[in-house]
Amino acid sequence: MTSSLPITPALEPTVAPGQSSHPKAAGAFFCGVFGLLLLGPLAFGETEPWSIFWLEAGAAALLIFWIVRRMPSGEVGIETNPLFLPLLAFAALIVVQLATGWTAYRYRTFSSALMYCAYGMLCFLAVQVLRRTWQVRALATVFSIYGFLLATFALIQSIAPNGKLYWIRTVPSDSGIYGPYVNHNHYAGLMEMLVPIPLVVSLSRQVHGSRKAMAAFAAAVMASTIFLSGSRGGMVAFAVQMALLTALLIWQKKRSKAALVLGIFALVVIALLTWLGGSEVTERMASIHSEARQELSGGMRSAIDRDCLKMFAHRPVLGWGLGVFPDIYPRFRSFYSNYAVDRAHNDYLQLLVETGVVGMVIMLWFLAVVYRSALQKLSGRTDTNNAVTLAALLGVTGILAHSFFDFNLQIPANAALFFVLCAIAAMEPRFGRTRKHRDQAWGSPRISSMSEDFDTAAMD
Repeated sequence: MTSSLPITPALEPTVAPGQSSHPKAAGAFFCGVFGLLLLGPLAFGETEPWSIFWLEAGAAALLIFWIVRRMPSGEVGIETNPLFLPLLAFAALIVVQLATGWTAYRYRTFSSALMYCAYGMLCFLAVQVLRRTWQVRALATVFSIYGFLLATFALIQSIAPNGKLYWIRTVPSDSGIYGPYVNHNHYAGLMEMLVPIPLVVSLSRQVHGSRKAMAAFAAAVMASTIFLSGSRGGMVAFAVQMALLTALLIWQKKRSKAALVLGIFALVVIALLTWLGGSEVTERMASIHSEARQELSGGMRSAIDRDCLKMFAHRPVLGWGLGVFPDIYPRFRSFYSNYAVDRAHNDYLQLLVETGVVGMVIMLWFLAVVYRSALQKLSGRTDTNNAVTLAALLGVTGILAHSFFDFNLQIPANAALFFVLCAIAAMEPRFGRTRKHRDQAWGSPRISSMSEDFDTAAMD
């Protein structure tokens, strides 16, 4: 096998089923779906009512636009995804909570349900719109530049802070501002999902010279801000991501070039941390062990975890209701604090409290589908689908590891990107393939292969 990840396209259909035959409309729709994802982090993570409305209304408007554009042509084909079934099962669970009055606070559950509907719509739309190899290239470039610029802004703001978001937005004095987020852990969660994109690009066989170096440098800058933000959960999650990447490269028998790129990447990260972070980063990393021991011996997060288990014991099957944790938790809090605890600081326990065993089983089903589908693609031939899947899977893994320590999936901007990455990791191989080949069982012989230039010209 070769030692890097090739991105080799083949001839694809000029107009795929279910996609508008009007290039401008299709381009606008593509930009709308992924532009909505990129705007979220800039709006403080979409945690305020106006930005939440922006996300929900934007997703609904895009879905309506997609339906309206298809109606004149009478097209009925819909690209499926194995995640659609567990997503529908979770929706059914929330409907049961609302219809039976099982939720402890109906309004809160209904509001949270609207948010999850937005996530589901974005997953559906991303699967419908992301069809071409040129789209993957465009997204890789845009997301890499976006992540690099966001990381650069976060670095500049940390060097010259004034305690305000964007230097203008006042926040509580105890906030851990980093980049556009009030909480540095949530910034780290975002970077965990973005770093794999330029990193995988730098491993690609189709990227050479300065472009490969720029991709690796962008990934290094983005990764360094995870450590500079001071998020210990982010540091652990990034380590898990790199361990998974190394294991996958060994599994796929990648050799010298991939190892060289990863080595250079690690050296650049270490150099940036030494230059910008110095002893502060070292102390923060060293405190991970002591912090873990403190939590195990009775820290606040461990107390919250125990309280969550007590909450779960009262309603183990269907839970208390989606989104009701901040309203119910004060009844079970076992310690005194001046701070309001409105999140469990563990996404898994919060899901267990709010949706019970049924919700947890659906979540495990969802994740099993993601990893099974992704690993099946990664175990096959090395192509564009492999690279896309690897980047998405690494991002998903990072946020899942971080979710044991924080509540990134309660932050709408991070959650929306997470669910879209899951859908991309799980979708069938479709890049660099003819429609005839795509309809066959994955792994069957390739039907046609054309040069990259002809492929690009045909798609234009």
